[in-house]
Amino acid sequence: MKRAQLEAHILVLVTLGLVAFGLVMVYSATSAPAALRNGDPISYLKRQAVYALVGVGLLLVLYRMSYRALRQLAPTLVAVALVLCLAVLVVGTEVNGARRWLMLGPAAFQPSELTKLALAVWTAAYLARKTPRDLRSLARPLGLLVGLFCVLLLLEPDLGTTITIVLMVVLMAAVGGVPPRVLAVGATIAITLGLLAIWFEPYRRARLFSFLHPWHDAQGSGFQTVQAMIGLGSGGLFGVGLGQSVEKLFYLPEAHTDMILAVIGEELGLLGTAAVIAAFAAFAWTALSIALACRDPFGKNLAVGLTALICGQAAINLAAVLGLAPLTGIPLPFISYGGSNLVIALGSVGVLLNIAANGSRERAPLRDRDRRDRRPRVAVAGSGGGADRARRARDVRRVARSRRSAAGP
Repeated sequence: MKRAQLEAHILVLVTLGLVAFGLVMVYSATSAPAALRNGDPISYLKRQAVYALVGVGLLLVLYRMSYRALRQLAPTLVAVALVLCLAVLVVGTEVNGARRWLMLGPAAFQPSELTKLALAVWTAAYLARKTPRDLRSLARPLGLLVGLFCVLLLLEPDLGTTITIVLMVVLMAAVGGVPPRVLAVGATIAITLGLLAIWFEPYRRARLFSFLHPWHDAQGSGFQTVQAMIGLGSGGLFGVGLGQSVEKLFYLPEAHTDMILAVIGEELGLLGTAAVIAAFAAFAWTALSIALACRDPFGKNLAVGLTALICGQAAINLAAVLGLAPLTGIPLPFISYGGSNLVIALGSVGVLLNIAANGSRERAPLRDRDRRDRRPRVAVAGSGGGADRARRARDVRRVARSRRSAAGP
């Protein structure tokens, strides 16, 4: 079996394993509350299963469609995401003080999830065409576009998605060849603006302080963090047993979405938590290996962006639940309850699988990054610079011999 096939198989197995495990944990975290609310203990499970089927369908479609077609769709994806982000601020459904969802009949769609994918595709296409060498070229248009979306997300408000997008773009810029000094200045500016956004919003500032001292206000701003710690600590090494969590019974807020890792830690113990972390580590290693093997700059940048999108989000969620970072409201990919996140994440895996299958075969026609040469360069699979030079040298010698023979002695 070729290495690319092995990596693709590992990626599929890890992804489907996490999705199946997520369905089990969503049922475990919601069965009792759902039975008390509407008498149907599997209502959340049924909805999540439908989203999982839709996501798997999207995965198969994007796997069969060439990832290079996404390059042409990048402007359209960004425009659609921008319109939806504006629309959600006007007609979006408000839940817990935030407008993040557009209701589509019985289903809800979160435009910020499409925004992450659209920016990943657009950034990959831009960096494949041009490498910013100074702060000004980094800011226009990449920095301005990312900043516009971040402002719209902060108005929802959705700080967690904003952090995920900035992390993704920074990693893609690093792989895309942006000089470290320029990237460091840009990242410093982004971090400074993020801290200001936290400081001037009371509830974000309260979350930051509760992260530093959660037990100082265990019944207030630190309640969710404290309950997560209690759940994780109660599980011990092997857990109290699947379905036996106490924290999920109206003690732990958002137990089936943002805080589902705390339920996993309580029911399956340290071993269950470590298995989840190991699964995401395997996903990251495999996806980055696919990115390294890709010869197409657009495919390489896109693979890195999608990996950062999924694994960065997972890292933020894991750190928040484990008490290593402030709470941001970010769900755990493939496992937490939520349709938009699950569908987009599975679609991203489909793109990664297509890159694994096609990215290393041949180099796509791309405009050269060197500003001194604006002509498109096309490299043919199996050919190299040395072979071309040798062939041209043979042609020159053949012409010279023909001329000498025609001239006579």
